[in-house]
Amino acid sequence: MEGVSVRKIKKICVFCGANSGKDVAFVNAAFHLGEVLGKRKIDLVYGGGKLGLMGCVSTAVAQHERQVLDIIPSAFTVNNLVGETCGKEIKVATMQERLVMMMELSDAFIALPGGFGTLEELFQMISWAQLSIHNKPIGVLNINGFFNGLLSFVDHAVKQEFITPRARKILISATTADELVDKLQAFRFESDPALSKLKWSPSSSQKEKLDLTLRL
Repeated sequence: MEGVSVRKIKKICVFCGANSGKDVAFVNAAFHLGEVLGKRKIDLVYGGGKLGLMGCVSTAVAQHERQVLDIIPSAFTVNNLVGETCGKEIKVATMQERLVMMMELSDAFIALPGGFGTLEELFQMISWAQLSIHNKPIGVLNINGFFNGLLSFVDHAVKQEFITPRARKILISATTADELVDKLQAFRFESDPALSKLKWSPSSSQKEKLDLTLRL
């Protein structure tokens, strides 16, 4: 990465399925991502538990003696619904509160294969970046073409002029964990001049922080 400025990434939030998926490659890639984060001394922020790909990533990171932070709604902890985390657990009241805390505590975001919840988290972070609520890099690990359809749809939305070329650059993709982390580190945020002027603080007289009542 000679000649490219590299941002310091200490914590990456990973969005992924609580299931393992049909293809064993998903499980292998999730473990490998955790190993890559551990070897690069990057801590993990995730949605909690030990099920599916979420458990694979968190276990691998913990095995490399990196911090694992589980941000989980209290409802999921009833009857041990998602299993025990292998790291520190923070309980929150709502799904929205969890996502806001993930954003605040992470330096970058990666999505692995998953379902509606994973997609919601991914696109919420993208829309918040578009609105200049944060300027952190976001990427998908495109294992065996899992995200090909999604990426094609996003490009289609660009062609139909619902997504700007500038906003399209927010979503990074790669087929290997090392390549994706490299791209996240090299990412340079390009804000929309108009949207970057938006103020998301409750008031200028208070300590600047994200308005937790924000709904997009």
